[in-house]
Amino acid sequence: MLQADATYYWRVDAVESTGTVKGPVWTFTTADFVVVDDFEDYTDNDAAGEAIWQSWIDGYGVAGNGSQVGYLMPPYAEQTTVHGGSQSMPLIFDVDMKYAEATLTLAYPKNWTEGGVEMLTLWFHGNIVNPETPLYVALNGNAVVTHDDPAATQIHAWTQWDIPLQAFADLGVNLSSVNTLTVGVGNKTNPQAGGTGTIYIDDIGLH
Repeated sequence: MLQADATYYWRVDAVESTGTVKGPVWTFTTADFVVVDDFEDYTDNDAAGEAIWQSWIDGYGVAGNGSQVGYLMPPYAEQTTVHGGSQSMPLIFDVDMKYAEATLTLAYPKNWTEGGVEMLTLWFHGNIVNPETPLYVALNGNAVVTHDDPAATQIHAWTQWDIPLQAFADLGVNLSSVNTLTVGVGNKTNPQAGGTGTIYIDDIGLH
């Protein structure tokens, strides 16, 4: 297994009748993070199950969950307000006596103890016209960590949020078996009066 943030070298030599001919030395360096979702693989082909809202399950048909992932018409993913690459996830929310969240079921990575990772990082971009609303991340359904800024949804710039994995472990999450990742706004256990808005999520990874 390759280690994170490590440099590897290799060379191929040819054995000839006159002796060994050394080949050039090749090298590469592995990344210092593990991608959870960079939102680049989603397409507008919902018939093939590739739309963003087919992986990130929003509040459609769920009482009390006022979230919508992506846009109603293609392109479904956001392609202008982007942190890295060419797409981000728009999370459109209504938190008037509701919460709003979207959940990704993980195929990989599920073991968050490998490679020495210690931090879950995501980037978000709010808007000053959004209602003042908490932003939260949950693992395996109920282990919720909330951003320190109660008005995180109003931050009108790409903002990095680093969450120590220990914070989830302290809430009882088995980090070797992470099945779902949820991003949400509002207060899930005690919904408050609020309004509607949009927040963008991008470049979720383990560092």
